[in-house]
Amino acid sequence: MFSNLRAPEIILILVIIVLLFGAKKLPDMARSLGKSARILKSEAKAMKKEGEAEGGAASEAPADAAQQAPRTIQAAPGDVNSSRPVAEPNRTNKS
Repeated sequence: MFSNLRAPEIILILVIIVLLFGAKKLPDMARSLGKSARILKSEAKAMKKEGEAEGGAASEAPADAAQQAPRTIQAAPGDVNSSRPVAEPNRTNKS
């Protein structure tokens, strides 16, 4: 369907997008999209690290969960203004 798009059609589509959204909003939209992508990437990396840490240290239980510092989630790497604490579920092993 889109295989026969040539330069004039692509330019026309871009002009329509600029007219619909406005030239002022496009950089902000692109910036927020990039920020969202960075957040998603950092969260996926953190989840992967947690999964590897739980797999390797599954036999080692923490001595006291209250002694551990609360974890925080940041909206973007280096953004300390929007960080908030995360309540982690208590895990009890009944095996």
